[in-house]
Amino acid sequence: MTDTPHQSHDHNFKNLILDYPRQAIALCAPTETADMDDPQLRILPVREEQLKERLGERFRELDVPLLVEWPDKRRAALLFLFEEESRTRRFNIHRLAHYCLDISELLDMQRIVPVVIFLRGGEYDSRLRLGSDHTDYLNFHFLAFELREQQAADYFDSSNLIARLNLPNMRYARRDKVRVYAQAVSGLLTLEPDPERQIKYLDFIDIYAQLNEDERMHYQQHYAQDAAVISGFAQRFIAEGIEQGREQGREQGVQQGEARLLLRQLTTRFGALPESTRERVAAADAETLLVWSERVLSAASLDEVFGDS
Repeated sequence: MTDTPHQSHDHNFKNLILDYPRQAIALCAPTETADMDDPQLRILPVREEQLKERLGERFRELDVPLLVEWPDKRRAALLFLFEEESRTRRFNIHRLAHYCLDISELLDMQRIVPVVIFLRGGEYDSRLRLGSDHTDYLNFHFLAFELREQQAADYFDSSNLIARLNLPNMRYARRDKVRVYAQAVSGLLTLEPDPERQIKYLDFIDIYAQLNEDERMHYQQHYAQDAAVISGFAQRFIAEGIEQGREQGREQGVQQGEARLLLRQLTTRFGALPESTRERVAAADAETLLVWSERVLSAASLDEVFGDS
């Protein structure tokens, strides 16, 4: 089953928070970060299987619970509940409050910090009060982090990788779009040493930046060093995928892996691809795909990639 757009957004952010939990807390819940510079501090995701088993249909898979524990017990454990909403109209404060109460009862914890990351702007209920004219019997609110309300320029030199990766989701002038993309890519290459995660989150940046062909050409010309690194990583992963497929004796797997990686290269370089191009790539043999993948590094257009094959 294909994910809907909002499911894809939710999964993207869930992976981001699970891969970089400290940075997520520091960026989105700065008022709660006292004493969190301890290198022995443990931040653990609560097992989804446990929550599904105990909460059943009430458990919402796309929320991310992070348990923070201080080894010297100077602070009691703290549970951060992250929720990402691509559209504010989808947010339901009653649902979030219900979920927090469920988790509190399930884990026997009262130290819970609900955090909602809003990808787009819009109105939403920020507080839920239940009571009478005289007394509030339930007064629930949460920490909101509105990406679109953040100024991208304020985070250009940030050492927080989640902030750098989300620069395209922040506020900036249209004329600065390529620079914002470049700062996001530079942050990824500088702050994340793992090549596999670099490839993974280059996709994240590309999804939200949505550069057109002219903007990608501008990036290639003015940020050539980082662009070369990106192409180099893509080429290395193509080569590794081919070799792995050959060792396993699966020619079809080699072809499919090459096709998938070539499509990613083409999309990164030239933007959204026409269906005819995707069909052409899917039908090509492994040797032709390798020729095309080498041309991507220097080609200025799709015609140059596929010409004289």
